[in-house]
Amino acid sequence: MLTLTFRRLFLAQLVALTGTGLATVALGLLAWNLAGDRAGAVLGTALAIKMVAYVGLAPLASALADRLPRRGFLVGLDLIRAGAVALMPFVTTEGQIYALIFVLQAAQAGFTPAFQSTLPDVLPDPRAYTRGLSLMRLAEDLEQIASPLLAAALLTFVSFPLLFAGTVLGFLASAALVLGTALPPRRVEPERFFHSLTKGLAIYARTPRLRGLLALEGAVAAAGAMVYVNTVVLVQAGLHLPEGFVALAFAAFGAGSMAAALALPRVLETRGDRGPMLAGAGLMLGALALLPLAPGFAGLAGLWALIGAGFAATQIPIGRIVTRSCRDEDRGAVFAAQFALSHACWLVAYPLAGWLGPGGALALAGLGALAWGAGLALWPAHDPARLAHAHPDLAPDHPHLVAHDHDYVIDPLHRHWPSAPHAAGPRQG
Repeated sequence: MLTLTFRRLFLAQLVALTGTGLATVALGLLAWNLAGDRAGAVLGTALAIKMVAYVGLAPLASALADRLPRRGFLVGLDLIRAGAVALMPFVTTEGQIYALIFVLQAAQAGFTPAFQSTLPDVLPDPRAYTRGLSLMRLAEDLEQIASPLLAAALLTFVSFPLLFAGTVLGFLASAALVLGTALPPRRVEPERFFHSLTKGLAIYARTPRLRGLLALEGAVAAAGAMVYVNTVVLVQAGLHLPEGFVALAFAAFGAGSMAAALALPRVLETRGDRGPMLAGAGLMLGALALLPLAPGFAGLAGLWALIGAGFAATQIPIGRIVTRSCRDEDRGAVFAAQFALSHACWLVAYPLAGWLGPGGALALAGLGALAWGAGLALWPAHDPARLAHAHPDLAPDHPHLVAHDHDYVIDPLHRHWPSAPHAAGPRQG
């Protein structure tokens, strides 16, 4: 059962994403207006700056968020995002684009992990949480479809800088909805700031399924970067089509993602997370490798739809995987680590996609295939929630040993993963 609190948060995310979709189209056209055929390189650099902000600031923002009111933290970051986008129509140089992108994404680096870590508290039932994750993915897919189509319609009446106004309104509406929503308090243990800053990364590094997840994120980034960086180049410089077709290409990506998101909850219930994620990443890389053979815009849109489907299959399970891999008290830190580390992959992929251009599709597909293979090797096929283990360092009457039937996660009493685990519960992989 989806709660009223979740519904309000979902609506906040939906309006913010709609505005973000308008900004995605507008930013590509702004780069084209300033740099022409160099638009891909400009976008690649801008998106690399975005990734630097994500990688460097997400753990810091998470540590700060643990010490601030949850609702006020989210609302404040929404307002910062609105302010940064409001200045974008006045940009006249590439350097100004880069500065505003950094401010915008620094706020995003704090907002997204805090928002993600709130959802399991709002939806404590696992089935409801899985459904909630799928709906959030659908919201992002609707952004990929509705926002570009809305942008294409608006571009017939207004110039592209006015699209940024829609983004500002989306962030302001999101702030208003979050401000009017009562959020559950965080479950946070008192601890030193430096420990708060690093514990998510430590948990991530010591959990096999999370290491495998990170490798798959590298494969996703290799294919996704081609879509986000070079769509405008492929459509306008390669196919010589008008601006509206850029929006339609992004809409095809969103349509594929939406189709997968609708089917995925049932698949996850029967197949677990690992198999669908491996299949989704493989689909993305296969479609990317076919890009040099794409026949015109129809072929490009078809491949973008396949990449979108694979993208959804790899992204929807992430919340489930992170939630089952840590204690409630550590959830915000591990979501921040996931956010930072996954975007480190995009930090590599975005500049490569910009510098190589559309002709680099096969090279990116090859790099992605290496990451896919690493994910297959690092994430055990048999991945139970409960593992047999001992605590020789604890006294026989320690409270933890009295109730020792629990899911195994890295925490102060379990600092390392068992070297030869044996299942104490059902298969989860």
